[in-house]
Amino acid sequence: MPSDAFDTGLSGATIVLILLALFIILTIYRGIRVVPQSEKWVVERFGRLRSVLNPGLNIIVPWLDRVAHKVSVLERQLPTAKQDAITSDNVLVGADISVFYRITEPEKTVYRIRDVDAAIGTTVAGIVRSEIGRMELDQVQSNRSSLIGAVRAQLADQVDDWGIEVTRAEILDVNLDEATRAAMLQQLNAERARRAQVMEAEGKKRSVELQADAELYAAEQVAKARRVQADAEAYATGVVAEAISRNGIEAAQYQVALKQVEALTALGNGSGKQTIVVPAAALEAFGNAFQMLVKGRA
Repeated sequence: MPSDAFDTGLSGATIVLILLALFIILTIYRGIRVVPQSEKWVVERFGRLRSVLNPGLNIIVPWLDRVAHKVSVLERQLPTAKQDAITSDNVLVGADISVFYRITEPEKTVYRIRDVDAAIGTTVAGIVRSEIGRMELDQVQSNRSSLIGAVRAQLADQVDDWGIEVTRAEILDVNLDEATRAAMLQQLNAERARRAQVMEAEGKKRSVELQADAELYAAEQVAKARRVQADAEAYATGVVAEAISRNGIEAAQYQVALKQVEALTALGNGSGKQTIVVPAAALEAFGNAFQMLVKGRA
């Protein structure tokens, strides 16, 4: 067969141009990088850090630069860990801890720490032990927000060199051993019994105070009534005295006779059937009172 049968119809210059075009296209492709919104890419040149590509369209030097690490910047959650610690009053507690973080500077994270989750977990464990060791059991249970704030602040300071931002740190629960729980339950029951006794005593005290106030009020009202009655009697006595001073002995005799008549009237108004024996002096009293009344009108 002749050699012309294997001829493709392309000259050497054409092949070179095609290869050159392919190389240019590949170079452009390697020089353009589109980074997703949730990631940041770390670029190296000859094994050294060159730059960090932010989300969007980026251009690098092809054949020299390469994307060495693709780091997600989404918020992450460490697995919930239980950390044992001893309080200042020597009580063993177990704290369930949850930490949320995100990577803000990937160039620090990829070159300064190998296992981010393990490093943060170890740091959190040391901080929690230190903070709980400064507090008593009652403070750990009642001031959990201050404990969380202290853990979060110290953790943020220590992981800053790793390019990490701690977004949240939560202590989900504080667990106690059975002996401590039984002792606390007994203490709680004793406290409740003490409060009940105090409330009962305060109730009795209040009842006595109210009873004394009621008796005092009743005595004051009786005293006021007696004062009013005494004023009325004094006024009546004054009127009688004035009448006697003006009219002489006859006014006094009239008052005596009038009292006798009132006494007999009250006796006759008694309940039931009664037989009343009226002395002769009573009849004279009626007569004297009538005569004096007539004289007074004359």
